[in-house]
Amino acid sequence: MIKKVRVRFAPSPTGGLHLGGVRTVLYNYLFAKKNQGDFIVRIEDTDQTRFVEGAEKYIFDCLKWCGLEPDESPIHGGPCGPYRQSERKSIYLQYAHQLIEQGNAYYAFDTPEELEKMRSDFKTTENPSPQYDAKVRMKMKNSLTLPAEKVKELIASGTRYVIRIKMPEYETIRFHDLIHHEVSFDSSLVDDKVLLKADGMPTYHLAVVVDDYLMGITHAFRGEEWLSSAPVHILLWKYLFGLGNMPQWAHLPLILGPNGKLSKRDGAKYGFPVYAMNWTDPRTNEFTEGFKEKGFLPEAFINLLAMLGWNGGTEQEIFTMEELIDHFSIERVHKSGAKFDFDKAKWFNQEWIRKIPVKEYAFFIKSLFNEKNIPVQDEAFFIQVLELVKDRCMLLTDFVEQAQYFFTAPDKLDKDAVLPKWDASKKEFFELYCQTLESLKVWDVSSIETLFKNLAAEKNIKPGELQLPLRIMLVGAKFGPAVFVIAQMIGKEATVDRIKKGLNIFSQ
Repeated sequence: MIKKVRVRFAPSPTGGLHLGGVRTVLYNYLFAKKNQGDFIVRIEDTDQTRFVEGAEKYIFDCLKWCGLEPDESPIHGGPCGPYRQSERKSIYLQYAHQLIEQGNAYYAFDTPEELEKMRSDFKTTENPSPQYDAKVRMKMKNSLTLPAEKVKELIASGTRYVIRIKMPEYETIRFHDLIHHEVSFDSSLVDDKVLLKADGMPTYHLAVVVDDYLMGITHAFRGEEWLSSAPVHILLWKYLFGLGNMPQWAHLPLILGPNGKLSKRDGAKYGFPVYAMNWTDPRTNEFTEGFKEKGFLPEAFINLLAMLGWNGGTEQEIFTMEELIDHFSIERVHKSGAKFDFDKAKWFNQEWIRKIPVKEYAFFIKSLFNEKNIPVQDEAFFIQVLELVKDRCMLLTDFVEQAQYFFTAPDKLDKDAVLPKWDASKKEFFELYCQTLESLKVWDVSSIETLFKNLAAEKNIKPGELQLPLRIMLVGAKFGPAVFVIAQMIGKEATVDRIKKGLNIFSQ
């Protein structure tokens, strides 16, 4: 019988959601949906010292914005809860004790001072950073070196302890990774990781294995940085549940920045976001910019993330979510890291701005207008303006500059673009044009343009020499759609007023 596909994303609520984390979510989600499976979000909050207020809500807000809603989670519920590890504490304890009874783990009573002394005493040129491993454990204070009665006495008296896995020596641990294929480790090079902490909380190593088993996870996709932990997890699967129950692994390649693994410092340094949404750390008040607030559509964000390390085997680059689900294959994920290119990211966003009807994202742009106190009263006109300028926008935030002059006169005019070629004949032209516009009976693009060109011909001035000053008067700068379309849309009164204002400024 083929098991139903079940995948999971297990973030720690410690801060912002990095685009690498969202890509991990995306690949899990696509794989699950392609195989009619379930996507689960499990919160790994066992390290209470790193817990950050508001971080869990932020994670779910990000996933909702991205359109990556889980089937099961602390928010959505499900048959395998609780979905917060802090609420599953009693479950892990029984498995930790099972490992001890089997001889695969042991109690360790070493104090922080004794551990520090160990790192100092056993430090050598060949081993500058000693680990608590097979070479060291028999010289430390644990249930392998102490008499059984002493161990019972220490536990009964409330002496603090941790439970560590007992890593075998000189054993080759192998497993098949869906991306890296055959992977092997020398067990002697892996330290005896802590499985259960002194506060009774499990570490990631124990919790991830127990939870994946109890939640029926069939495929575990996670970042490449966890590859070094695989031997510990494989042994825990072997000791507790049997390797036949272990999920298939896929360790996803890193997303690279300008100088190695992409970090939020790269974003701050080079001016691009690395988090899905804005995040302010409540502990330090440190702010990190998000893709949403930068002006990215969620469809574009998902599309660009999918292509960071995966391709569909064709030249196609623009994919809807449905197309990604249909085309996705974990075997087509690259082994090597994918370099993040912000210019390419903006290209994806521009393509999606053009692809999606503006009605679907107008609410976001309107919120930006509100922040700038730019009045928007006629919704139909607002949509019409956005449609007119959308081809000029790479980010949703670009709409403010590209569209605001339709609603309010520009504060400043780019005089430097006009004054070098401004003269008395052009001043006279615009004074006359202004007067004739006021008496124009039909206010449409054709009438405004015809009047402009006829008057230019009378004054023996090339229309091209006059269009730039008119654009600067109406827009404030050298951009925007056809200038006569702008005039028609802002109306006669606003057009005349702006020309008069421009004449005053250019004639000073």
